[in-house]
Parts: sequence; C-alpha cells; structure tokens
Amino acid sequence: MTELNELFRKRLGIPDHTKLTFDILDYILEKTATAIPFENLNIISNTTKAITRENLVNKILMKNEGGLCYQLNPLLYFFLVENGFHAVLVRAEVYNQATNDWSNLGRTHVAILLQHEGQTYLVDTGFGGNLPLQPLPLNGELISSMNGEFRVKAVESEYGDYIFEYKLKYKDTEWKTGYAFDTKRIVEDLSELNEVQGIILEHKDSRFNKISLITQLTSDGNVTLTDTSFTQWIDGNCTKEQIDSVRFKELAKLHFGFNE
Repeated sequence: MTELNELFRKRLGIPDHTKLTFDILDYILEKTATAIPFENLNIISNTTKAITRENLVNKILMKNEGGLCYQLNPLLYFFLVENGFHAVLVRAEVYNQATNDWSNLGRTHVAILLQHEGQTYLVDTGFGGNLPLQPLPLNGELISSMNGEFRVKAVESEYGDYIFEYKLKYKDTEWKTGYAFDTKRIVEDLSELNEVQGIILEHKDSRFNKISLITQLTSDGNVTLTDTSFTQWIDGNCTKEQIDSVRFKELAKLHFGFNE
C-alpha cells in the first residue's frame, strides 16, 4: 500500500483492509467531505506550491489541511485509481450564481469522471458545500443525499457537453446550475492544474483570492468560516456570528483543526 493510500484512509478513518468497491463510494465521499475542508488559506497567504502528487499528500494528508477543487479532487483521483477504479480528471466552467452567468475565468473547476460497468459517473469532492456525496450518472437521473438533490444533464454548449445541477437541502427550492464540463477534454497532465491554480491566485475576478474561506460538511449540516463571519447550519437551522481575526483563529482551530 502506498503512502498516499495509507494516509488517505487514515484521515478518513477507513481501515487498511477495507476493499473499496463502487457500492461504498457514497460512504467514501461522505467521509471525505466531513473530514477534509474546502479552503483557500494558501491562496490568501500566497504560500501555494506546485500541484504535484507529493505536494498534495504533504498538504492534505500530512499537514491535515484542506484545499480547493484542483487539490481535493486530484488527491481523491489518485486514491481511487490506486484502489482499482477507472477514472480521469476533467476541467469545468463554473456558473456564477451572483451574476446569473458563466464565469469568465475559463475552465477553473476540476472534477472526476469515473467508469463503472459501462456507465460514466461524475465524482466531486471539491465544490465547496455543494457536494453530491454520491457518484452521479451522466444520464440525468436525480440522486439524493443528506446534502440535497443532484443531477448531471447532457447539454451541448461552448463549455462542454454536460452540466451539473444541484438543489441543496434546506437552502434551495429551485435547481441551480453548478458547472459545465466536456467529457471529451480530459486532463492529460498535472501542469493543467497549475494553470488553474495560477488563475485562481491571480485573476481579478477570482472569488478565492480576496478573503479567507474554510467550509466543511458535517453530519447534520455544514460550517463556513470567513474573515468576518462564522456560519453554522444544523438540521436546517442557520446561525451566523460576526467575528474578528482573533476569533477567526479560534474557530479555524476548533472546527477545522488549523493551528495558524
């Protein structure tokens, strides 16, 4: 067993002898979402490193940090492939809910396409709090999890041939577009992920290079921490606290295990 496989299982609390099958991927995805936060602290502190297998293992599995999509999903991809799954990485164009239009950053989201018994599934553990927590078939089938309802539809556009849609539990009454992706344009090399990181780090319209963000699903909701606020959802009830930098550090350690 490789170091990545061993450390990933350790962080999720999965015994070394547990055989990963398609039937327990929803369990794996739930464990990943509740154990590893979606966060941009390296972006804000300008301490990013190149996206390599070694650097991802060090950041997320040794230092017990989290990451953004181009870090979280590639790490999960490596883990899945090592455990016998057939998977590839794809880039996606994100839909901006604030402007009701597609992002102008290009294909800056990174997700996983997984093959199983002749069917292709979307797997994603790097889309903030909007995680399906289950593999999504590319046939429009509605999939429900503790986080809401999710589906992938075939839609031809300049951004790809499929779109991911979601309706979060307690939060959304209508379907929202998450992103579009192209099944014919897979990530061939990790250098593409460094390109994504560069855009997220430097682009003036990037949502992740302006304020600190840490968010993570929990067994009964989710928690989100920014420079100025802490928001907690528990069983559909939302509480929000305005905070300062001292409180930020306290909450980052308490809820996400960050010591800095």
